[in-house]
Amino acid sequence: MLKQRTLKKLTRTTGVGVHTGARVEMTLRPAPVDTGIVFHRVDLPQPVAMPALAQNVGDTRLSSTLKAGGTSLSTVEHLMSALAGLGIDNLHVDVAGPELPIMDGSSAPFLFLLQSAGVEEQNGAKRYLRVTAPVEVGDGDKWARATPFDGFRLDFTIDFPHPVFGSENRNVVVDFAAHSYAKEVARARTFGFMQDVEAMRAAGLGLGGSLQNAIVLDDFKVLNSEGLRYDNEFARHKVLDAIGDLYLLGYPLIGQYTAYKSGHALNNQLCRALLARADAFEIVTFADEKTVPSAFHDWMVKPA
Repeated sequence: MLKQRTLKKLTRTTGVGVHTGARVEMTLRPAPVDTGIVFHRVDLPQPVAMPALAQNVGDTRLSSTLKAGGTSLSTVEHLMSALAGLGIDNLHVDVAGPELPIMDGSSAPFLFLLQSAGVEEQNGAKRYLRVTAPVEVGDGDKWARATPFDGFRLDFTIDFPHPVFGSENRNVVVDFAAHSYAKEVARARTFGFMQDVEAMRAAGLGLGGSLQNAIVLDDFKVLNSEGLRYDNEFARHKVLDAIGDLYLLGYPLIGQYTAYKSGHALNNQLCRALLARADAFEIVTFADEKTVPSAFHDWMVKPA
């Protein structure tokens, strides 16, 4: 039986919130079988629990924000992406602030933190959500689609009118039967444009953004002195985000995600549309690990 996973031990980190600019403390705690990923705002008089599920996403401006009543927690997608990359099913995430720390703008620091704590198998069958019929959502010329596929494959195309992107760097295809999450996705950083900074800060957003936690572009070039980590780092970060947003389905996805100019809003709409179609998905388990799609053998990191 392929089993569920959690961490072996508690681990902590601190960082800066990209939007508030405030210092954030975060603690990751092992959780029992069938708990799922549950975030907790612990900086409040009474801690508030927020299960990491698509239906609990209340805001998608620049990040995926979970809401419970009048409480919110933003920028969960990078940690969710790392959790998906390691196949972690059950975890408590305590956050002392309104958003997760941005770290370096990628999921690599979270991946390192999780691997350092260690991954532990649990005595419960791991469940997957398998797409059985196509589902698509759109907004103008932007769209995102989930289709049946025996594995996990993402095909993302971006389109920004900027000379840095170039036609050759606008698309990326990641098939986890052949590609490594850690090598091909995790190090891709979030990005933004200098021309948008003033408007973002006037709206109370991006107050903690810097060249240390984002790729920043002016009208002509990348301003970060070290340059890019991948030729198509921009599109790869969109894939990183999508993996995190799709993990809010509550299960690893067996299927193909294809998108054009999608973002957190459309990703969340796709998750909700998929879950609303009983004929479009099924929840499956695998008694024999050999029958699991090869994408998950190569992509997910084996417990030590």
